[in-house]
Amino acid sequence: MLRSAGPSRGANLSELSLPNRPVRGAAVAKLSWRCAFFPLFAGLALSSCTWLPATGPTAHSLVDQAESQGEPHVVEVNAKVVDELVAHRAPSLRSNFASYGHPPPPLISVGDTVVVSIWEGAAGTLFDGDSGVDASRAAAAHATVLLPQMVPTDGRITIPFAGRVAVEGLTAAQAQEKIRGLLRGKTPEPQVLLSVSASDYYSVTVVGEGIKGARVPLSPRGDRILDILAMVGGAQSPSFDTYIRLTRGELSGMIPLSTLIDSPAENIYVWPGDVLTFLVVPRSFQVLGATGKNAQVNFDQKTLTAAQALAKSQGLVDEKADPAGVFLFREEPAALAASLGVPVGPQGDVAVPVIYHFDLTDPDAYFLAGRFPVENNDLLYAAPARVNALQKFLQLLGIISNPVVNGIVIKNNAP
Repeated sequence: MLRSAGPSRGANLSELSLPNRPVRGAAVAKLSWRCAFFPLFAGLALSSCTWLPATGPTAHSLVDQAESQGEPHVVEVNAKVVDELVAHRAPSLRSNFASYGHPPPPLISVGDTVVVSIWEGAAGTLFDGDSGVDASRAAAAHATVLLPQMVPTDGRITIPFAGRVAVEGLTAAQAQEKIRGLLRGKTPEPQVLLSVSASDYYSVTVVGEGIKGARVPLSPRGDRILDILAMVGGAQSPSFDTYIRLTRGELSGMIPLSTLIDSPAENIYVWPGDVLTFLVVPRSFQVLGATGKNAQVNFDQKTLTAAQALAKSQGLVDEKADPAGVFLFREEPAALAASLGVPVGPQGDVAVPVIYHFDLTDPDAYFLAGRFPVENNDLLYAAPARVNALQKFLQLLGIISNPVVNGIVIKNNAP
């Protein structure tokens, strides 16, 4: 009798041996194991994600922490806030030196060099000799030009037949009238002309970077800051990176050169003894978080907005950033912070830390960011999305669980 090589048509399929059945069982076990624990692991990832590596705090955790501590204060960026910041006046030389206008007339000071010329109305006069007279500078027969004299520490100069004459603190016109009065009665119809040929007092000192330092004499008509800048050859650095500090006694003020050029009212008069210091300060901001570039970025332009700062940092990274969590950190003057509704301590803090919050899921926020002024040393931060924590946790879970599951599969497939 012949036996069939295969099962009979009526054979029970459950009695057949299926060689791949254990593999299928392991796969089902693997899938059911993951499905059973997924809600647990997902909850763990969302509730305990602080121990996972991240670029920084999420928007919610940053705001919650700031509110719980009370400082720094978080300010939601809206049209009113941007208007306040745009209208806020930067430091002004004109306001700092409001009590100073046109400089006083030049006064003779210790160290000045003066030249005195004397005219007499008739021949046979006091100055008909060569003693103490610069003959080469005589303008006429009866004109006498005395040798140049430096005003010594006692403030007096020597005039023949008049003695030691105190001229310190006088204008040139006052000094020559005083000398004329001393000579009247000693020579017929004396006329005196006094000029200051060199003065250390009636000048300003120019120092700093990218500039030719010098002591610049002032003209009697008065000179402004840009006049002095032109006298020393101008600044060699970009105007938006150049700052001018004016020091007058114990009073000091600083302003960008670009503002000085654009605002004629800031181009104030300089006074004798002023010090102009030119500083080259490339302005920059720092960017951190879920942006295309984390770095310190230079402005390289006169003004910069928040939208331009984001563009310079290569924008937000799609798979990492939370568009509702863009922040700008800055210290604001107390008066400006108070106008924004930020609590200011009773001690009258000079600078108050403020965090500005942009929600870029709102289309209006892009227009506000295009007007929001960025300042030197601002810090821009893009918070990571909360889903990043879950994604990182699942990746970590896969790294841990895959070897275990694969071992189970291999064991089940073993003969």
